[in-house]
Amino acid sequence: MLIRQAGSRANINNSGLVYRSFTAKLRRMQMATYFWIGLGSAIGGMGRFWLSQAMTHRLGDAFPFGTLIVNVSGSFLIGLIAALSPDLVPPRIIPAVRDFLMIGILGGYTTFAAFSVQTLHLAQRGEWIFAAANICLSVTLCLAAVWCGYFLGQMFVART
Repeated sequence: MLIRQAGSRANINNSGLVYRSFTAKLRRMQMATYFWIGLGSAIGGMGRFWLSQAMTHRLGDAFPFGTLIVNVSGSFLIGLIAALSPDLVPPRIIPAVRDFLMIGILGGYTTFAAFSVQTLHLAQRGEWIFAAANICLSVTLCLAAVWCGYFLGQMFVART
């Protein structure tokens, strides 16, 4: 009986060690995921800033073309990546890479907040036609772009 108890305690202690080792490894993996998503967000944010500034410099600031172009192109890319998601069997994109691209880079790249404040400023200046155009164009073009990206990704998946 004593030998059994000693053996049981050893098993309990060993399983506790295995559990702690597993949770430590899981924590390290989660930290790596946060790092890659954070890095992707920084890259996406810099890309958004650059493209928005370039479009404003080129086309003027009467209409927020920069934000519109960023959101439409980001929607297209999100649709494309979603079509290659790991829900497919076999997956075309590794989940960690998908998260880096979609949550990190494209999450930092596209911006609903900029769209919202720019539309508010247009309305506050009494430029109701531009405000309405920004809403209609953004919603319509972003939905069309995500659909086109997804469709293109599906075509790619069908060929492979």
